[in-house]
Amino acid sequence: MNGRRIQGFLLTGGTQNVLHGTCNRTRTPREGSILVAPSLEAGLYEAIVAARAVVCGSGGLTGHMQSLCRGRGIPVLRVDQADLADLVGEVTLHLESQSIVLGSAPGTGDAGPDGGTPSVDDLGSACAVIADLQDIETVNACGPNAKRVESFFIREEFLCLAAGLRPLDALAGGPAAIAAYGRAVADRLCAFAEALLPDQRLVLRLLDLRSDHAAGVTELAAVAVEPNPELGLHGARWLLGSAEYRDALHTVLGALRERLGEGARRVHLSVPFLNDAEEFAQLRAHLRLPPEVALSAFIETPAAVHATPAICAAGAGELFVGVKDLVQFYLAADRGNHLVAESYQTRHPAVLDGVRRVVESARAAGTPVRVFALGADLAHYLRNLPTPDGFMMCTAELRQVLLRSAPDFSTPTGRAA
Repeated sequence: MNGRRIQGFLLTGGTQNVLHGTCNRTRTPREGSILVAPSLEAGLYEAIVAARAVVCGSGGLTGHMQSLCRGRGIPVLRVDQADLADLVGEVTLHLESQSIVLGSAPGTGDAGPDGGTPSVDDLGSACAVIADLQDIETVNACGPNAKRVESFFIREEFLCLAAGLRPLDALAGGPAAIAAYGRAVADRLCAFAEALLPDQRLVLRLLDLRSDHAAGVTELAAVAVEPNPELGLHGARWLLGSAEYRDALHTVLGALRERLGEGARRVHLSVPFLNDAEEFAQLRAHLRLPPEVALSAFIETPAAVHATPAICAAGAGELFVGVKDLVQFYLAADRGNHLVAESYQTRHPAVLDGVRRVVESARAAGTPVRVFALGADLAHYLRNLPTPDGFMMCTAELRQVLLRSAPDFSTPTGRAA
């Protein structure tokens, strides 16, 4: 079997073209290994972030865990399920050819990012999509251009994964457990806030735990079984029905004020999976947020695109355009289903028209708007969309832009004074 080449499909790339390692077929973290799994799921978080690369048998380009890997620069290659059994021992991933060679010696290719990557000047007020504290440190270690990153965007469910929290169990555990969950979230956010540069801020996307993802990180609480979790009870819909989450959020905000003082204003909140201005207004009222707490909206459904002017008028502090979800809802193509990968097109005219409408509506309302872009799409978006206030990018891809645009400090003319 040594030397056999297995053809795959690259879901996320990295900074190297050739990667050699030992296959990890367990759910246990093994630093620097090649994780092999039938699918990527939240329960594999620790094993994923410890891996050098991931090989899976299913999934699309922009699933949640694939996005986590993209942010960390962990390549993900999808192969046929039948080929997974042969991935044992040492293997070599060749990312350019999107293939795996069994038992071969490592190659020598080690190419960096594509030469056509736009510069940091094109990003506007950049926002880094992160999974944990390490991502903030990685971005802010990119030299002078790190100051161009105005904000860091973190999903609460990713924060929970990194901290080992089980949110639904905690929220179902009574007042003491709810308060403990809130304090644990605040602890993480405080550590994040302390790692920020002076003019940077942190945006927390409120808990958006779909039932299929919740099932993998819940031990005690009941989790609904839904036929289509992506279109089910999550995001703003779920938040509106949970008094327990509201109580936990108030614990978070209180702890931030106590520990950060005025610095707590650097932590902003964003509503996930929103459809219209009525939902936005209802949720703000349900959460009983103080007037000084900014609340932004995530635009990721066609309904929210249509309602953008009203959402701005309802008081959204800023807008974040979730292109990955817009694609699947506009084109009826599940972003996690490799069988419809050809239909999932991040540059489809309908998707670009929706993004254009959001940017133009936000600009007319004077509401800041930031658009998510995969590294491969950024140049295309710059050519074909009105310029937003800033682009959002996963950590590894954003880091490549920052480093490519940094001055060369190895030469006398580029050396800092």
